[in-house]
Amino acid sequence: MQRVNQLGYIGFGVSDMNAWANFSTQVLGLQRADDDENALQRYRMDEYRNRVLVYQDDADDLGFLGWEVDSKQALYAMAEQLREAGVQVTPASKEEAELRKVTELMRFEDVNGVTSELYYGAELAFEAPFHSPRPISGFVTGDQGIGHAVLSVEDLDASMRFYCDVLGMRESDYITISRGGMSFDIGFLHCNPRHHTIALAEGNRPKRLLHLMLQVDALDDVGSTYYLCQAENVPLASTMGRHTNDHMLSFYMQSPSGFEIEYGWGARTIDDATWKVQKHNVPSIWGHKRG
Repeated sequence: MQRVNQLGYIGFGVSDMNAWANFSTQVLGLQRADDDENALQRYRMDEYRNRVLVYQDDADDLGFLGWEVDSKQALYAMAEQLREAGVQVTPASKEEAELRKVTELMRFEDVNGVTSELYYGAELAFEAPFHSPRPISGFVTGDQGIGHAVLSVEDLDASMRFYCDVLGMRESDYITISRGGMSFDIGFLHCNPRHHTIALAEGNRPKRLLHLMLQVDALDDVGSTYYLCQAENVPLASTMGRHTNDHMLSFYMQSPSGFEIEYGWGARTIDDATWKVQKHNVPSIWGHKRG
């Protein structure tokens, strides 16, 4: 079975490009890359030419997910795997691939209608090392990809089947969360050693993207950013805490578009040779108190 190997990039459609330019660099610590200032903002967090892409759209939500495979052969094998599952796959033009800074690109929609891009051959810039505009140590990426995204989905079972049976991802664990007299389930999936690259939360919500997680190299980077948010009046969605499933020590802030950014450190990784799927009934060992 062909499998995706990482979430290589993510795109947001946002209503306030200027707010995102400041938030991305001065709060998150991403590096502004070469871009068309009027149409597309690119942000780096490592040697990849772009990891986060921001464009004008009043939706203020997830625009697309970029899934990486190893090679041209893997790209075409995955496209055939998608078509056999009844998914329409559309090859992108060379110009469109250039916009994503990849060698070749194809598009499809997941079972929830999320625009998804499949690619190989990301452009790298080792000759121009990543340099954060903030004094942080850097981000955990490499073979773990950009981080993880948590999406709101209408049908958890159908969504889990799609990502496992069609994209080749593996189950990590499940959490049942109870709030305000109601409960909902979240399924967590991985495609590399990162504990989860995507999580799927069942239920109808105003936004498709619930949060994007960025993992930094040092605990002090989380602490300094936590207090920076308070000093600069960046809304906090939760206090500091440590999660039950991936053991990430993190906090959540609100982005200029309303969805959340988890900023964390210290997550455990998965070895598929020994990992067993788990179930949790609370999301955090301690902390993560919601506002």
